[in-house]
Amino acid sequence: MTLKAIDPWVNVSMGSMANTPFMKKVKEEYFKAGDDFFRDIEADELIERMDAVGIEKSFLTVDPARPEQRVLDFTTKYAGRFYLAAAPRLKEGMNALWAMEDLARDYPVIMARVMPFELDLPPSDPIYYPLYSKCLEMDIPVGINTGLPGPPVPGECQNPMALDRICLHFPQLKIIMQHGADPWWDIAIRLMIKYRNLYLMTSAYSPKYLPQSLLHYMNTRGKQKIMFASDHPVLTMDRCLQEAQALDLRPEVLENYLYNNSDVVFFEERKPRYGEFK
Repeated sequence: MTLKAIDPWVNVSMGSMANTPFMKKVKEEYFKAGDDFFRDIEADELIERMDAVGIEKSFLTVDPARPEQRVLDFTTKYAGRFYLAAAPRLKEGMNALWAMEDLARDYPVIMARVMPFELDLPPSDPIYYPLYSKCLEMDIPVGINTGLPGPPVPGECQNPMALDRICLHFPQLKIIMQHGADPWWDIAIRLMIKYRNLYLMTSAYSPKYLPQSLLHYMNTRGKQKIMFASDHPVLTMDRCLQEAQALDLRPEVLENYLYNNSDVVFFEERKPRYGEFK
């Protein structure tokens, strides 16, 4: 049976990552992939794949200050199927956040996204605070990578415990832990129990390797907390969906995981503080 799903982590500009040292390591050491690993994906091709496996919507990451027009065109050619995750360069200060705001007036920016290992600073560092404030003003969630990264890049900065004070100081902000939380799953679970607006997305993490403690949480107190995502084409949506459907989850929990939880968090009515957004 094919269940509908939302995939908040799909890469379509792999070519731009070809010279990134940690992505070269991913290609060579993790996937032992060929040269087509860094091939860009076009909209028609991705829609065909999504339709084949039951993905209703996908999110594509862009730098809001210098977005690739090819990626923006996905959202206009297939409106309602593709949305944007804005990844501002926080070292550029408010200019990066104003660019995110400007982009959202013309294109469907559905969330902001940061990867602490790129800065080697935990999400409790002051450099992130303007982003949190801007996301609250725009009424969009922020995704923050947690867990040890696989490639040889700094990892301590992605301990989810750093989110404890952020959730406390920004209680209205919807925060999504991205890429799982290995090896700090139990910390992530305790934080989600503690904070109403904290969630976890299993992007870039093979569902068949999710720990039993997380599956138990999903089946009990965490029915509305965990979101499916792939890392297509690095970790394909086909594989992730097949493995997700084989998990020991109650039917309604599986539906929440694949679709409902993302639908509620990302697509409920938004109430931005200033202005109107796409």
